[in-house]
Amino acid sequence: MAKPVSSSDSDPLNANIDEKKRKRMLSNRESARRSRARKQKQMEDLANEASEFQKENSQLTEKIKVTTERLVEMESSNNVLRARVMELTDRVNSLNMLLQQLTGEDSGQDVDITPEIADPLMQPWQTSFPQIPITLDF
Repeated sequence: MAKPVSSSDSDPLNANIDEKKRKRMLSNRESARRSRARKQKQMEDLANEASEFQKENSQLTEKIKVTTERLVEMESSNNVLRARVMELTDRVNSLNMLLQQLTGEDSGQDVDITPEIADPLMQPWQTSFPQIPITLDF
């Protein structure tokens, strides 16, 4: 029985075309492999970036929580100090009234020992104290 003759065996032109097809197929396979590898690397990079963003988000959330707790503490402390200022102001006013009674209101002498209440207690960002720079030594 005779061996079937393929078109590439009998015709050099067809053999050249088959060789081109084979090379194109190999080239396409290699290109697809590179494309898959590139896509896989992009996915890994995005997953790493997402992980870093989640970690940073957690850290920022924790910082916000700590800062908020500190703010609540400071507001509470300020409220206590304001109440103390009001209490002391009332006390000074009472002492002034007592002093006026002791010195006699008709003497014409007004004795006022009320201290100037500094605004920094009510507006701490506007202090009347000298600004002292803070330096760090490493």
